[in-house]
Amino acid sequence: MKKQSLAQELAGNTYPGRGIVIGKSADAKYAVVAYFIMGRSTNSRNRVFVEEGAGIRTQAFDPAKLEDPSLVIYAPVRVLGNKTIVTNGDQTDTIYDLMDRQQTFEQALRTRKFEPDAPNYTPRISGIMHLENGGYNYAMSILKSNNGSPDSCNRYTFAYENPAAGEGHFIHTYMGDGNPLPSFEGEPTLVGIEGDIDSFAKMIWENLNEENKVSLFVRYIEIASGEYETRIINKNN
Repeated sequence: MKKQSLAQELAGNTYPGRGIVIGKSADAKYAVVAYFIMGRSTNSRNRVFVEEGAGIRTQAFDPAKLEDPSLVIYAPVRVLGNKTIVTNGDQTDTIYDLMDRQQTFEQALRTRKFEPDAPNYTPRISGIMHLENGGYNYAMSILKSNNGSPDSCNRYTFAYENPAAGEGHFIHTYMGDGNPLPSFEGEPTLVGIEGDIDSFAKMIWENLNEENKVSLFVRYIEIASGEYETRIINKNN
């Protein structure tokens, strides 16, 4: 698979929806993760990321404008020991709880399917990063409707062992804008991971569609020690 420019992938899509990037920094020191949310409705745009323990949570920017919280308020990132979980919905909690009971990432996601938001049936995208004894691997998953049919759930998991420095993978909910919104297709896109945490976060934020972007989370985890730095950018301040 040819490596793509993450900046170009983002700039060329007005509405990728929610997206996860996981990879390794160019200097091979850091496990890198980014998660962003976008919105077209007032309810979706009325959100910010806030830190919660070692993870983050979405929160209404203006509580008075919050309509239906069911698909917009959740914990996108949680940390379970040496594992970092990132998803676009409350399946973060499902993965955390079932892996805490010795089930696997795939087993946990077997209990879930795409979102019940007809006619889009938004895919549930998830990622997990595992750091142990100086090693690092990650996996990504997408649960999606069968070509827009709510009767079938297609499940895909992609696992990356000992990822190369300066590379990562990008998965997102939608191929672009539309009615209904077209679900992501194919494998996660191979993208370059460049720069330190601040320049990486700036690059992502600046290339997301100005009208639709809402919030961005970026974390660099030192592979040797597990120590991490986090950046959060919210359009609503």
